[in-house]
Amino acid sequence: MALHKDEVLNSLAATANVAQFVSFRPSSKGDMSQSYCRVAGYPENHRFVDVKEAVAALLAASSDNMVNVRSYEPSSPRSREFVYGLETVESVLEIISRLSTENLHLIVNETIDIHDGGVSGVLQGQLIEFAPDDTPRCVEKPGIASLPMHMGERILHTVYGFSPDLNFPPNARVEFSVHPKKRGYHQRHTIVWEFEPDVSDFLPAAVHWPNRFSQHLGDKVYGLLVADSLGLPVPKTTVIARRTAPFIFGRETGSAEVWTRTSPREPQPGLYTTVKGWIDPFTLLKEEDPDGQNIRSVLCQAAVRAKFSGAAVAGPKGHVIIEGRRGEGDLFMLGHQPPENLPTFVVENVQATYKVLSNRLGPVRFEWVHDGDIVWIVQLHCGATGSEADVVVPGEAASWIEFDVAEGLDALRKKLISVEDDQGLLILGEVGLTSHVADLLRKAKHPARLKAKSTI
Repeated sequence: MALHKDEVLNSLAATANVAQFVSFRPSSKGDMSQSYCRVAGYPENHRFVDVKEAVAALLAASSDNMVNVRSYEPSSPRSREFVYGLETVESVLEIISRLSTENLHLIVNETIDIHDGGVSGVLQGQLIEFAPDDTPRCVEKPGIASLPMHMGERILHTVYGFSPDLNFPPNARVEFSVHPKKRGYHQRHTIVWEFEPDVSDFLPAAVHWPNRFSQHLGDKVYGLLVADSLGLPVPKTTVIARRTAPFIFGRETGSAEVWTRTSPREPQPGLYTTVKGWIDPFTLLKEEDPDGQNIRSVLCQAAVRAKFSGAAVAGPKGHVIIEGRRGEGDLFMLGHQPPENLPTFVVENVQATYKVLSNRLGPVRFEWVHDGDIVWIVQLHCGATGSEADVVVPGEAASWIEFDVAEGLDALRKKLISVEDDQGLLILGEVGLTSHVADLLRKAKHPARLKAKSTI
């Protein structure tokens, strides 16, 4: 028999870090009875006198003195109504009273600050998807970072200084959050919110940006992190970010000189400072982005002893266009210098680098510096995703019905009832492949594809 959500949490708490919680189920008396609890300062599954005492104890023990209420039906582990950030016993009891009339099972758990600079998301098989400033339900929304687990784990370790604690079977779906400060019942950096066994263990990652995490760090930083996670040469880079502690990644170049580069939310070619040498990053931020809305971080990047520099982009029919010139490429990239004929070995080296990137990411464009031996990546931007990442359920259909993800899960459920056997669905908007939207589509087994919304 499938375990109830609170039974799963109670079992997880033996080894994984969960948010402090108390769970309740409908009783034969028509009220709510306590089932499980993990509250700091109390024995495991301590029995409180009543619901009010349990809620008061949880509020007092929670790190931010706030709690959430999650509701679900025993026949389905997926949540129903979710109420975030309640601060008083009275407000929690009011929500519990209302939801209890629907015969729902409830979990009251401590609120973990989603705006602390960390991320929340879902791990399913070898796919990890996440975003900052949100709950794990972020995978239902546009803008998530979607990565193969080995890349996502390396990027998160680089940014936060630790790997997320997500050692689960490959056929599991895990909702999690990662925090700079230790949180939860076991006081660790990773919180596990939900766990489902026996789900699809192969989902392709839709690696693309800008996304909410790239905007969190700055587009330039994210692109370099992706290149670094693939094992490609990136100059040693120190990132001074607005919303995370400083972090370092990349390789020594053999040069003692540095470049100072700004990293805005999204690409702004030539708009913000890139200069050889070190300048005060705080003065730079104050002068170029006084309201803090555009530049997300400043980079101190090791210089490369440049013999050639330039850029590579995907041209028509997959042809790679490679341009550059001798020496440093900053003036060339700004359009102040024309391209020169490059030696054959440089072109071949850059083509090989492009092949590695495009095989993993699809069409890309990147800026490079060649030191005579190595092609160093100093900027990377992603083009279109691979077509397989746009297919939720493979197959052809006689006709296609459009569905906008903004309408929500309930509307999708109703829509699926009316879909004929020979029809497929075009899902308008961005949505994670681990999301419940995608899960519903897979279970319905109608062909389904993602389709970008028109911007006209």
